[in-house]
Amino acid sequence: MDGKVVQLQQGERLALASDDVDGWIAKFSGFPIVQLIDLDAAMGKPANDELVRYVASRLPCQVGGGVRSIERAQELFAAGARRVILGSSLFNERGVNRGRAEAFAEVLDRDALIGAIDSRGGKVVIHGWKTALALTAADAVRALEPYCDEFLYTHVDTEGLMGGTSMEAILAVRDATSRRVTAAGGITTQQEIDDLHALGIDAVVGMAIYTGTLNLELGSEK
Repeated sequence: MDGKVVQLQQGERLALASDDVDGWIAKFSGFPIVQLIDLDAAMGKPANDELVRYVASRLPCQVGGGVRSIERAQELFAAGARRVILGSSLFNERGVNRGRAEAFAEVLDRDALIGAIDSRGGKVVIHGWKTALALTAADAVRALEPYCDEFLYTHVDTEGLMGGTSMEAILAVRDATSRRVTAAGGITTQQEIDDLHALGIDAVVGMAIYTGTLNLELGSEK
């Protein structure tokens, strides 16, 4: 955001900002995949395209934030993204936008598309987590399963708060789909990562790494 590496709490409150992009690239260089989100693009502001290209050329990244068109997804692949994350573009005010999801899957490799499902208070939220829809995360993955090979589920209620995540909510999503699930939102401890790993669920860890609360040993299979 604003050309910096940042961490937000609940998608709103700035908790950390750093100009040391190269330092964070070095720190993350041992991870098999790094999640890179252009928050400005997600909020409808001018995108950080130069920074995204710079990071994606140096790290294996799955990139998201404001991917509202097939052309934008193609631009991110051209910039070096290994996978592209689709969020609000898969929904409208009535729920899942199946036609839009099908259009993405027809043009792009489905195995390179990640469907992002964010929920707060038990309901899917879109538009920067500000618009709540009348469906659950489990409903959403069932409807989107034909179009994505992987889902990224974010439990917004706990995101960025360093208080742990909701295993119950994550399992509800995992049990609703045969696709691979990656979980995010408040994951803070090694035990949580291990528990998710044992269930075949990948973990996105952000604030806990940036604050030094969690020091992961790279090179392990987890």
